[in-house]
Amino acid sequence: MNDRYQELTVFVRAAECCSFSRAGRELGLSQPSVSRIISELETRLSVKLLLRTTRRITVTDAGALFLEKARALLAQWEAAEDAARGMDSLRGTIRLALPVVYGTREVIPRLTKFLSLHPQLRVEITIADIRQDLIAEGADVAIRLGRLEDSMFGARKLTELERYLVASPAYLKARGTPKTPAELAGHDCIFGPGGLGAETWSFTRNRAVTSINVRGRIQTDSGSGLFASVMAGLGIAIASTAMAGAEIKSGSLRRLLPDYKMPPVEVHAVFPGGPRPSAKTRAFVDFLSDEIRHPKA
Repeated sequence: MNDRYQELTVFVRAAECCSFSRAGRELGLSQPSVSRIISELETRLSVKLLLRTTRRITVTDAGALFLEKARALLAQWEAAEDAARGMDSLRGTIRLALPVVYGTREVIPRLTKFLSLHPQLRVEITIADIRQDLIAEGADVAIRLGRLEDSMFGARKLTELERYLVASPAYLKARGTPKTPAELAGHDCIFGPGGLGAETWSFTRNRAVTSINVRGRIQTDSGSGLFASVMAGLGIAIASTAMAGAEIKSGSLRRLLPDYKMPPVEVHAVFPGGPRPSAKTRAFVDFLSDEIRHPKA
């Protein structure tokens, strides 16, 4: 690896994740090697870029300015290499941060085709429903459901998922099937992550909006926890087509109040570094967008 390129790469990852040891693990270097590279960089520039303590690494004001320029230089370097090789020769690692249910049901099954198109790429996957810090985690692309808050990042809307109420046949046999939103007040409702955790559920029918206060004894911070709870007959839940479509088709879950519509949830691909992502990020987002919008039989 070119010495200057390595310096920039090591500095950027150490600054982003605030850890020499973690940066070293990601880059295949020892912690002393990372420390030495940063020290030599600071000596050459005659400026302190990172402050070391026993607990974490802090970026100085000069380091923050250098970090911005270093990221831009690395992006240009990668873009130049990709342009020289062509899109069919993308290589390296693309890091994905995925929500549990949507990631395992909608994204991961499509990776076989994506990797066959780019045989020199590797994929590293982090799966969690808690929204992660893209910079600290070093993710190239995160798939996020719902309203976006990361205005500093680039984003691309992939699709919208229909949402509706579901319950298991066993639960409905024991507690009855609600015929109107008002009847939900007499049922156990399951609260999940994000917008699925609100205790007021709203529905639209013939342009009229109805909001109902609901209650329940199950609260979970993950989509998989919500799905397992509703499958276990613990109550009624809000689910998306990605979460419950197959189970509704098979009959293991039943859709409730089909005449009442709920607001859909948006699905976005989010990436750091502004609106112009790297070539490998663009390739993945373009691929996923096409697969979702134009599913092949």
